[in-house]
Amino acid sequence: MSDIAIPADGPEVGAKPKRRTLLPLLVGLVLALLAGGASFYVIYSGILPGGGHGTTDEAAPKGLPDIAYVPIEPIIISLPPGAPGRHLRFSAQIEVMKAHASDVTLLMPRVIDVLNSYLRAVDPTSFDDPGGMTRLRAQMLRRIQIVTGKGRVRDLLITEFVLN
Repeated sequence: MSDIAIPADGPEVGAKPKRRTLLPLLVGLVLALLAGGASFYVIYSGILPGGGHGTTDEAAPKGLPDIAYVPIEPIIISLPPGAPGRHLRFSAQIEVMKAHASDVTLLMPRVIDVLNSYLRAVDPTSFDDPGGMTRLRAQMLRRIQIVTGKGRVRDLLITEFVLN
């Protein structure tokens, strides 16, 4: 007799080869298309906020707030030796409600005094720091709000900050 080795994993004589079906792929594709279409409809129809095609009232511009700007006269501060410059020239505008503009104007000498005192006390190396201007602005705004009283000053807009 001849010894013929038949592999144990080999195909059987009557077995059919396995074929992959495309059914799961087609079902996934159809579900993805349905989900995409439904999400487009929800956003386009305006059911979710922030979507839609510009028919909401939010697209119309609103009137400007009732504000006024009170100028701060330029302040020149001499910097200590070793500072990046010899002098600092600073000017700004204070954003207030129109009803409080005369009150803030009346208190302007106190505002200038508190800014002058603060800017002289600041370490000149903080002027070179990238986030330094934001911190300085926040500190100055807080001091102005304390001097003028609660609710009078909305913001501080720095118009000039020059080291020379």
